Amino acid sequence: MNIHIRVDTEFLPEHSDLLRDSYAFAYHITIENHDEEPVTLRNRHWEITDALGKTDTVDGAGVVGEEPLLMPGAGFSYTSGARLHTPWGNMVGRYEFERQDGSRFWAPIPAFELKAPLTLQ
Repeated sequence: MNIHIRVDTEFLPEHSDLLRDSYAFAYHITIENHDEEPVTLRNRHWEITDALGKTDTVDGAGVVGEEPLLMPGAGFSYTSGARLHTPWGNMVGRYEFERQDGSRFWAPIPAFELKAPLTLQ
């Protein structure tokens, strides 16, 4: 399948508490179906790793409470978030899609970084 996934991230200082090592990030995902048949996003799998190497795994149905149908040439965008106990880390994952015939496949989500822009005072 020809699924393209793009990720943009941002640090959310207004939702972070640096004194308590709590760093909030938003990630903006755009999924595009460049194939000739519709697909439905059914499941997600994330591995979120902080700067100390601690990894949390998140699995679930759909994304942001939805299981979007992507028609050929169409896309779907959403924003979600992650919280780390270090000022940087990364995420990597995959989405499971279902074709109209009921068969399923996984599309990889390339690894991306979560970074808080910190300055020494």
